[in-house]
Amino acid sequence: MNPQYGTPTNTPTPSQLQHLKLGLPGALARSQASKGKKNNAARAGALTPLQFRHLVRSKHFTSPTNGQCPGYLQCNLVVLDKHDPAAFDFMLFCQRNRQACPLIEVVEGPIIDNDFVAQGADLRTDVPKYCIYRDGNLETEVEDATEYWPEESVAFLIGCSFTYDEALVSGGIPLRSAEEGKNVPMYRTNIACREAGSLRGNMVVSMKPIKARDVAKEVEITAKFPHAHGTPVCVGCPQAIGIHDLGNPDWGDSIELRDDEVPLFHACGVTPQSILLESKVKFAITHAAGHMFVTDRLSEETV
Repeated sequence: MNPQYGTPTNTPTPSQLQHLKLGLPGALARSQASKGKKNNAARAGALTPLQFRHLVRSKHFTSPTNGQCPGYLQCNLVVLDKHDPAAFDFMLFCQRNRQACPLIEVVEGPIIDNDFVAQGADLRTDVPKYCIYRDGNLETEVEDATEYWPEESVAFLIGCSFTYDEALVSGGIPLRSAEEGKNVPMYRTNIACREAGSLRGNMVVSMKPIKARDVAKEVEITAKFPHAHGTPVCVGCPQAIGIHDLGNPDWGDSIELRDDEVPLFHACGVTPQSILLESKVKFAITHAAGHMFVTDRLSEETV
């Protein structure tokens, strides 16, 4: 029987971790700079998802994951007690709101036991940062959710728009947030989601500043990724969806909108967090906004 992922046999040694860090792109610099440290790591190439998850698990990476492991599917995370009626309601919510919540996989327990997304990954430790919610309130943010994990859990993995970052860059569309070492800006909207049992609320969107001449190309590229929110829900005119100040996002970092650019708004995987808050779900664990679970699936693989 093969050792479980994460046992001493499969956990990198300190020297191996240092080697992995040398291959990590710019977000490591962002992570370490935020702690007042310098980073002189060579950016020799992207890590594999498994290598990246090792760094996350060992707390050597705790930053947003935009720009990491290009070409691989990234997922938002929602964890509920399997006996809470909200768990069924959330499954139904995903089915009724597929652009906001494109469901990739449902996992019982913390360990993924199949290779559909990431064989042997531990959802308690392999996300850079988690949010813990109780009774509709954010209790805390942590880098390891083990002590909060329900004894009998069900975890929902939901596609993230970071999945198609590489396709956009390859198509000649730069990503300002990643270039500037920032999280993407995310906003509450007036776009109502379809209700499901006890769950109700409005969609959350992320924003990308795109050159006006590249809007059609961006829509064409993102249309190929319905499992990662797909095409924009709004092009320009943020007021039309209830956003009145682009410089003050509800989550993430503000990004400058230049004169030759148009704001494009995509459905966002923070929608579940907003819904759980508004619906005052008894207990939930989610990823922190922008801090995704990186899978072993290629970004263009259909699900």
